Amino acid sequence: MASPDASPAVAIGDDPASSRSGRFAGPDATADVAVVVVTYESANDLEALIASLRVEAAGQRLRVVVADNGSSDGTLAVARSHSDIVAIETGGNLGYAGGINAAMRAVGDAGTILILNPDLVVVPGAIAALRERLRHSDVGVVVPRILDADGSPFTSLRREPSLLRAVGDAAFGSRFASRPGAFAEVVHDASAYEHPHPADWATGAALLIDARVARAVGPWDERFFLYSEETDFLRRVRDLGRTVWFEPGAVVRHAQGGSGASVDLERLMAVNRIRYMRKHHGPITAAAYRGAVVMHEAARAWMPAHRAALRTVLSERTWADLPRASRHDETGSAA
Repeated sequence: MASPDASPAVAIGDDPASSRSGRFAGPDATADVAVVVVTYESANDLEALIASLRVEAAGQRLRVVVADNGSSDGTLAVARSHSDIVAIETGGNLGYAGGINAAMRAVGDAGTILILNPDLVVVPGAIAALRERLRHSDVGVVVPRILDADGSPFTSLRREPSLLRAVGDAAFGSRFASRPGAFAEVVHDASAYEHPHPADWATGAALLIDARVARAVGPWDERFFLYSEETDFLRRVRDLGRTVWFEPGAVVRHAQGGSGASVDLERLMAVNRIRYMRKHHGPITAAAYRGAVVMHEAARAWMPAHRAALRTVLSERTWADLPRASRHDETGSAA
């Protein structure tokens, strides 16, 4: 077996002729990889992702499962226009965690689960490189290098949240990128994105998960709706004694420039950081961490989104108004 510190070769050529056609495996077939894509108003992005996955299907058996969270822009029609894609309706807007859980019920027999955001495209060879990294004995999840639409690296790697890191990020943000890791949750050091290594966690845009690990960890925590759900899931992977690896030899990129988060999503991001600490730490640590989040938002309160987040973090009774899962009743109305 190759050293885990070396980027793997990407050729995996032991698949049948049907996979070389670029078609996806059907729901009853055995797949090497079940690709899970949670969509919401993603019609403009989905075709580019599907096209890139068809290139990847030339050397391995991929099943693609699209779980749509109640889109109104024709996203589901785009997915269903491909007869070899498993397209399901989640029954509402269940958020990212809820959408993943809905899709997981349709992945079938697959050795690995690849979770992808719909606004990504997969660079040829990426899935094979992720699979090769996953072959190392203690690796449970592998994450790729992510590029923005302009080709610049996206800072996707993170360290486990802590009080010191929250204070450091509140005070310095992306400045002093070389400061000790004890004072930074986001990994800003460019050299960290140039070689494979273990990571605490990474943004949930692209994750390859050993299917056995996914079953052992269990469902994604739907209480988070959006943001911190991947932090929680990957912590539970590590709690099982499995590692999360960053593999720069696997590359995905955003198909187009992002539009940024809404004010409500900025509020939710801040609150979910606190919810995460309350789940995994005692009340004293969680309260201190909340103070650090207040400091973070107060230092940026000249920006409207951070000013709104500050008000929300300070007033817990407003948390009930944050975005959360909603299901449609039989008439199609939100319930």
